[in-house]
Amino acid sequence: MTNQSIVQDGALVPFLVTDQHQWWRIVTSGFLHASIIHIGVNMISLYSLGRFIEAAVGSLRMATIYFVSLLCAGLGAVYFSSPDIPTLGASGAIFGLFGALFAIGFKLGKPGMALIKSNIGLLVINLIITFSIPMISKQEHVAGLLAGFLLTLALFWPPKPVRTRVVDAQTGAELESHIEA
Repeated sequence: MTNQSIVQDGALVPFLVTDQHQWWRIVTSGFLHASIIHIGVNMISLYSLGRFIEAAVGSLRMATIYFVSLLCAGLGAVYFSSPDIPTLGASGAIFGLFGALFAIGFKLGKPGMALIKSNIGLLVINLIITFSIPMISKQEHVAGLLAGFLLTLALFWPPKPVRTRVVDAQTGAELESHIEA
């Protein structure tokens, strides 16, 4: 696949987005991939992360996190990368799911720390790959990661109040009742 053909197919080229107002490229680029390996890695990642995120937040919220992360990742590439280098792939949205995973872990408190600990190595490896391979859009990956994390925190913050009651076992009388957040 040549640069000219990927640009014609809808790759994200920052100057085409800003100068020629081809904003649609932010979306289309997320569905284009450079090779079978590229799409394969993204689909395996989507399956692995997506199953958990969807189970935790539901299908609609997972799709929202994915799509908003895709848009923010594209904007990260538009505003923070070289104006003439095309980018493509779903990696920014995949990094958004990583961000969602960590936000869910933080939201769960102490039990969520195990989730974070078990996945931090995978995120670090992906960030090392991102920053060590020249043709990977660092800006897109970081923007997607931040977007997924912040959006997931916003979707689940503040925590829902939980009413706690303490009842005397012998009399059945309510001794204490309060709302925890």
